Amino acid sequence: MNNGAEVREFLTSRRAKVAPEQVGLPSGTNRRVKGLRRSEVATLAGVSIEYYTRMERGAISGASPEVLDSLARALRLDEAERAHLFDLAHAASPVARPPRRRSPQTWAAHQSLQWVLDAVTAGPAFVRNGRMDLIAVNALARAFYKDVYDMPGQPPNIARFTFLDPRARAFYPDWDLFAEMTVGILRSEAARDPHNKELHDLIGELSTRSEDFRRRWSAHNVRHHGAGLKTFHHPVVGDLTLAYEGLEMAAEPGLTLTIYAAEPGSASEQALQLLASWAATENDTPAPGARVVP
Repeated sequence: MNNGAEVREFLTSRRAKVAPEQVGLPSGTNRRVKGLRRSEVATLAGVSIEYYTRMERGAISGASPEVLDSLARALRLDEAERAHLFDLAHAASPVARPPRRRSPQTWAAHQSLQWVLDAVTAGPAFVRNGRMDLIAVNALARAFYKDVYDMPGQPPNIARFTFLDPRARAFYPDWDLFAEMTVGILRSEAARDPHNKELHDLIGELSTRSEDFRRRWSAHNVRHHGAGLKTFHHPVVGDLTLAYEGLEMAAEPGLTLTIYAAEPGSASEQALQLLASWAATENDTPAPGARVVP
């Protein structure tokens, strides 16, 4: 990935989103740019117009945390956007240490991690990398993402499923929200690891094959994706509303452990129990914690 181009396009897109009146400036009638002018951003951030212009052209290496903080405030960045700006600046530094990459072809869950995943019997639990490859799962997650695993090619990848498999529109009732989340995750990962060839190849594939992805990618939107509620329509057990928690793995930087859970006593909990029973039947082995729902 071209870090300079990423910086330029991100700052330009954020500047265009801030209306002058949001920061106490007159909107006027003779503006030739959408949003703020470069000179206005520079003034708000407390830097020279020459310095900000260099930054917006991609020369962000060496920017201090104080300058980045001031720029984030001037552009009214939210927490996810601010973190993205800092990631871009870190990646541009000539002394930045490259992230530890986890290739699903060569990385395997150590035994204790698989024990932890298998110990989660009430909901899907899985580990993904920044590319959104599923690289370790429990039995319920394998059944939950059955269509992802059914796609040709390996490793199973949530982003590829979201944009390239027609079944995704049924699996995600609010497909637009999931699409935005997916692009936001990939955009954040691209800022942290701009030289990751596997990530670059995936983004190139999705950009080539999906107009929906290409349009969202060009918007340069990012967002945090840590916890909340999601709705699904599983092809075997139907509708599910699940809470999720995404946990960054301290022992494996760059990997995220996600666990889905249903509200106790809800129809979604019954659906997960039914899915566990179905998975046990498909595999012809007992599923831990599964019970047949009458």
